[in-house]
Amino acid sequence: MHERPEDLTALQHLIDDAYANASAHLLSIHEPERRLNAAAVASTLTGMRLLVLATTTRDGRPITGAVDGVFYRGRFHFGSSPDSVRFRHIRERPEVSATHLPGEHLAITVHGTAEMIDVGAPEHAEFRGGALQLVISSLRRGLRCRRRWCRARRQTPG
Repeated sequence: MHERPEDLTALQHLIDDAYANASAHLLSIHEPERRLNAAAVASTLTGMRLLVLATTTRDGRPITGAVDGVFYRGRFHFGSSPDSVRFRHIRERPEVSATHLPGEHLAITVHGTAEMIDVGAPEHAEFRGGALQLVISSLRRGLRCRRRWCRARRQTPG
């Protein structure tokens, strides 16, 4: 777990806001006793997590695909080749949704705006040195295909 206290506080606010603005249907499924708080989310999402990432085409059609995800400092980070269709979509339309769904017992979905990050930049040294070690075999494959990384910025509900 790489989250600092301020990351967990921000994540908890995001979770609370999402449920405060959720539909009656969602609330009937996500009963309070089944919900994870920020600390539980962070401790559950250690290591590499497979995500289904949704982007959109120029004409608005949704496209989904699997990506390797890392939950780091309260945000999902994911990588792909810089010349991939999904990264072209993100450069043109950065709004994304992603879901981690290991089974019926857990579903974590995020909606937001993806931002490209340069993991070689000094400001991302902690991410590079810590979180990427969790997926070192994936990273080695990624370096051969010039993998780039994105992270999802928080989006306020509504």
